[in-house]
Amino acid sequence: MQQTYSNPKNRSQKDTCIFTTVNATALPRLEALCAAWLPGGRRHGAEYLALNPTREDRYIGSFSINVITGRWADFATQDRGGDPVSLYAYLSGLTQIEAAHKLAKEMGVAA
Repeated sequence: MQQTYSNPKNRSQKDTCIFTTVNATALPRLEALCAAWLPGGRRHGAEYLALNPTREDRYIGSFSINVITGRWADFATQDRGGDPVSLYAYLSGLTQIEAAHKLAKEMGVAA
C-alpha cells in the first residue's frame, strides 16, 4: 500500500514551528542520521541508498534518501516523503508529530 509522508496542512502554528526547527537541524546531519538509522547503506551522489527495514528488502537501491533535500522514497512500495521528520516517522512507526518531538529530544533541539 502506498503511503506518502508529507507535511499536513492542518498543523497548528506550534506544530509547524517544531517541524521547521527539527527539519532545519536534521537536514545538514542527514547523511549521519541515515547511517545510524539505516546501517549498511551507502552514499551514491546525493542519495543515501539502503535496505528498507520496514519490509523484507534484499537489495540496496530501491530505498533512497536525498541527503541534500531530505526527499526519500521506496520505489518498490511507492512510500515517500519530503523531509527528515517524515523519514524518521516512517522508519520508527510513529506519527509525524511524535517523530518530530522524539527527534528534537535526540538532537537536543528545544521543542
